[in-house]
Amino acid sequence: MLLLALDTATPAVTVALYDTDGDRVLAASDQTDARRHGELLLPSVDRVLREAGRPLQDVDRVVVGTGPGPYTGLRVGLVTAETFGAALGVPVLGLCTLDGIAYASGLEEPFVVATDARRKEVYWARYSDARTRVGDPAVDRPSELPAEVTAMPSVGAGARLYEEVFTGLRTDLPLDQSAAALACLAAEKLAKGEEFPPPRPLYLRRPDARVPANYKVVTPK
Repeated sequence: MLLLALDTATPAVTVALYDTDGDRVLAASDQTDARRHGELLLPSVDRVLREAGRPLQDVDRVVVGTGPGPYTGLRVGLVTAETFGAALGVPVLGLCTLDGIAYASGLEEPFVVATDARRKEVYWARYSDARTRVGDPAVDRPSELPAEVTAMPSVGAGARLYEEVFTGLRTDLPLDQSAAALACLAAEKLAKGEEFPPPRPLYLRRPDARVPANYKVVTPK
């Protein structure tokens, strides 16, 4: 089975092709640019498929990171995944982006994952190990997090951004999302027959865009 994994919930635009029969990543692409998700994603998919020597039609499942993440970047990956799924007639499997980062850490002790949520906030979640999240993801100012959370070993670009708060920062572990890790996690869950959450966005807060409250209405004379 071939899994095409992608995630645009963080500044990373990451894509991977994973062969569950061979239990290996065939090809992967990772780029970081918070403003160019829409420009970089499809060329990254094309590059990964060409490097692996496999056509898009061979893909059996699409795996997509569901965030949490900023509205604009997150929807690029989700819409692309849904489009591929519809065109190929294959299932689209959602996975929490923080779970992918946690899986890549390989930690076997309690820890926290934090990514940059902008507005001086972080998206975060606690884990008992690299495969087990404790509770739902949340968004908060780092300074408002409980001391027992910020003192835990921490992983992710959000923790790095506020390392004066996340005193347990592990600088030796991945900062950003990896589609390769997301694909590996999906393959494990598929092998165990576990269910996946729907490929729906975890925004955790309303988008920045707002409809003006007092806009001028122009009517024909």
